[in-house]
Amino acid sequence: MEAQAEILARNIGMQNLAAKMPRSFNLPKVGDVVEGRVLKKSARTLYFDLGLWGVGIVYGIEFSNAQSIIKNLKIGDTAFVKISEIENDGGFKELSLAEAQSQKSWDLIREYKRTNKVFATKILSVNRGGMMIEISGVAGFLPVSQLSGEHYPRVEGGDKNKILEELSKFVGQDFNVRVLDFDSRENKLIVSEKAAEEEHLKKALGKHQIGDVVAGTISGIVDWGAFIKWPSDEETLEGLIHISELDWQLIESPADFVKVGDSVSAKIIDIANDRISLSLKQLKPDPWKIASAFLEKGMLVEGFVKKYNSFGTFVEVAYPSPEGGKNETLQGLCHISEFGSDEKMKNALGVGKKYQFKILAFVPEDHRMSLGPLTG
Repeated sequence: MEAQAEILARNIGMQNLAAKMPRSFNLPKVGDVVEGRVLKKSARTLYFDLGLWGVGIVYGIEFSNAQSIIKNLKIGDTAFVKISEIENDGGFKELSLAEAQSQKSWDLIREYKRTNKVFATKILSVNRGGMMIEISGVAGFLPVSQLSGEHYPRVEGGDKNKILEELSKFVGQDFNVRVLDFDSRENKLIVSEKAAEEEHLKKALGKHQIGDVVAGTISGIVDWGAFIKWPSDEETLEGLIHISELDWQLIESPADFVKVGDSVSAKIIDIANDRISLSLKQLKPDPWKIASAFLEKGMLVEGFVKKYNSFGTFVEVAYPSPEGGKNETLQGLCHISEFGSDEKMKNALGVGKKYQFKILAFVPEDHRMSLGPLTG
């Protein structure tokens, strides 16, 4: 009771002092966030010395909401509090610790966004869409699409369980990120690791141009292509070789053509939006141009049936190698319309077998060859 009376007396004394201050002196208002010093702490209440503004109290629902903050506070510690009532029935200013913490946190996030600040944050947990992080008590999300090339999960087939398994390896690690988007009213915070690398990456990309040839290593394989990493001065850059740029021949799966760890040379064919696109096939002679000396429309050829698809049958046709030795091959399409139905096509042509075909069209500029069967 004596301590309570002392606190009340201090509050009255400071209020009287504040009342004597000039009118031009700004008095605190409801909603203001001010700094206070912990004066007294009990099981249900927390008193703050607000200096000239008197004494404030945190109690009731505000005390319950701020338990995670209060448990770490000791007498004499300072903390930011938000004024929720100028004077209650007990003569104290009612305060909110949780709201003050939230407001300060969102102010910090707003400043990070304004200045494009890069900062470190710890990965707390993951789900199939990305990773959960925290900035000054505010929960945020780092989507998979916003991961850097170094951390992006390269999972063949896009298996969600394997993606989750790869992401789980990063829990507890610190990632450098930037604030990508936020909305304090909806308690939404999105961060990006990829954006944090932008300036760094732009400088490194500035040392390359379209047409450059780089030597690197296959670092990842996905359904639509393969990633390659290569050293560039003190940096390590990474780009994508689309499945259509792996080779002149038709490739069903990049994993059938390259393996992680393979050493390759690739040509830069595009630099856009801080991304590098590369090609393996453009470092090789175009076989369609070479084959045009041996194949032409109307010619009868022997073809090896490779596979069926919804458009027809892919057929491999051989032509002489200009260097001698083993023949080279190109793939053409025997369209399903040549048979009338999928069933008739499969009855006429068996995968893995050879048949006689007529070249209906040969367009090396478009890398296209159409074939017609001489059987069935």
